[in-house]
Parts: sequence; C-alpha cells; structure tokens
Amino acid sequence: MNPASLRPILPLVLSLNAGFVDTAGFLALQGLFTAHVTGNFVTLGASLVLGTSGALAKLLALPVFCAVVIAARLTGTALSNRGRRPFEILLGVKILLLIAAALLAIQFGPFHDGDSGEAILTGMILVAAMAIQNAVHRVHLASAPPSTLMTGTTTQIMLDLADAIYAPENKSTQPSRLVPMGINIVIFALGCAAAALLFAKFGVRCFVVPPIVAVLALIIRLVAPSKPGS
Repeated sequence: MNPASLRPILPLVLSLNAGFVDTAGFLALQGLFTAHVTGNFVTLGASLVLGTSGALAKLLALPVFCAVVIAARLTGTALSNRGRRPFEILLGVKILLLIAAALLAIQFGPFHDGDSGEAILTGMILVAAMAIQNAVHRVHLASAPPSTLMTGTTTQIMLDLADAIYAPENKSTQPSRLVPMGINIVIFALGCAAAALLFAKFGVRCFVVPPIVAVLALIIRLVAPSKPGS
C-alpha cells in the first residue's frame, strides 16, 4: 500500500475516536460531553433543574477546554519554530491523557456521582485530550471535516444537496466534498455506537479503546508523508 493513500484515513480515525470518547464519557460521567462543549450548556441546565450530579464537571468543561486549546496552540507554535513536529507530539500528549483517563475510570469507576473528585478529574482529562484533538485538527487538517462536531458538517451537506436539487445542471453545485463529509458523519456515528455497545457490556473498561485508536492515528500520521506546512 502506498503510504500516501493513508492520508485521508487519519481524519476518519480521529472522528471515530471522538464519537467513542464523547459517548463513553456521556454514559460514564453523568452526561458530560468531552469532545465538544456545546452540549454541556444544555446538560448543565438540566442538572441544575433536576438536581442530578455532574453540574460542576459540566461547568468546568468550557474553561478547561479553552485553556488546553490555547496551550496546544502555543506549544505547537513553539515546536514548529524549533523545527519539531507539533502535530505528532501533541497527538502523543493526547494519547497519554487518554491512557490516564482510562486508568482512572477503571480504578474508580463506575461514577455514580458525577461531582466526585475522581469523576471530575477523569472528565477533565478527557476534555483536555479532546481539546488537543480539536486544536491540531483545525490547524493541521483544516481541509478535512471537523472530527468532533457534526452539526456544521450535516448543515453543509444539506446545503450542498439543496443546491444540487435547485440547479442540477450546474456542476459547481455538486462539490466533491459531499462524499467525504458524509463518510465522516457515518464514522463518527459508528464510534458512538461502538462506545454505547462496549459500555453496556464492559462498563468503564471500554475506555481502553480510545488510547488504542489514538495510537493508530499517530502511526498513520508517522507513516503517511506530510504535506509541506501541515
């Protein structure tokens, strides 16, 4: 296999992992979204109204996410200026965070109290790992669909379909991005489904999967040649 042919697989592996981590985190950590922050505003409000646990973790998720994205950006810039490989190094950091979260989840889970110290620590480590993924994806894989947030991708697909229906004779209204965006959503959904099934069968032990998938993503990145500046 030509190593260059692996390049399009990398964003899909990241999407698979994001879907898995987000679903597993939601199930294990009392409704905490770890891969994106929008849903936590909704579940935070629900926690406050219904009196369920996990409100503190949801409240902390946004500042932790923002702080890690800033740190990833600054670190990546510093590494790039020194001739290092920021994408690969930051993916390595993400792997270490996912391993730490898996160990915590297996040691202290299941988390019946989302506001316990162990649950909050595990959740924030997962949020940090996914914040790094969001940052490196936006910087180094900007042409690929987002790996953690499917709302924008789904909206774009529907807009492209509407344009194709309105003017089918106009080839410019049928962009080639439609297929990869659709595949990206399917892969993310498969990650969600896999997490739900494995959590139902193995509980918090399912958190051993994300570090393995992240290692696969790093191997693909190391094997596939990088485009200049990426």
